[in-house]
Amino acid sequence: MINPLIEFCISNLANGAQKAREKLEKDPNLDIIEYGCLSYCGKCAHTLFALVNGEFVSGKTPDELVENIYKYLDENPMF
Repeated sequence: MINPLIEFCISNLANGAQKAREKLEKDPNLDIIEYGCLSYCGKCAHTLFALVNGEFVSGKTPDELVENIYKYLDENPMF
């Protein structure tokens, strides 16, 4: 089975998304990857975000980001 892919930018992790990543890594049904840059620099400077199966998902806080990621996954099943 293919797990949903959650991608983080290292700069955004340093800006606060690390707490969201730590929570998501506890879920064995997600694949988490970190990159040096995801080319969303303008958005990265203003909000916490991750790419979820290639789609931009953001949140004002780490908890909101996690909530929005799960909401996106519920609304956009892979299969």
